[in-house]
Amino acid sequence: MKYFFLKLLPPRPDFMWTMTESEKALMRAHSAYWQGFAEKGWAVAYGPVAAQTGGFGAGFWALPDEVDPRPLADADPTILANVGFQCEIHPMPALVRGKATQD
Repeated sequence: MKYFFLKLLPPRPDFMWTMTESEKALMRAHSAYWQGFAEKGWAVAYGPVAAQTGGFGAGFWALPDEVDPRPLADADPTILANVGFQCEIHPMPALVRGKATQD
């Protein structure tokens, strides 16, 4: 198992609060895309971050050794739309999992 932090940077800092209807549809497609990998058990945690300097998406992923996160990120609908999203991928040498209560 390999661990990664993925950070989805939107096309503008206020994106989270000013999305158009078409951008909301794109974000629904993005969510559905990553949900498929979460259902495989690869997601540790992921979701939007409402940072004061601008919102972004954050994901912590535990991937099988043979899975490269770059093709997964490149196939994200937000990246394929070519409207200014970027995905940073950061390998994590270790990941500590706590016992959190599900909402």
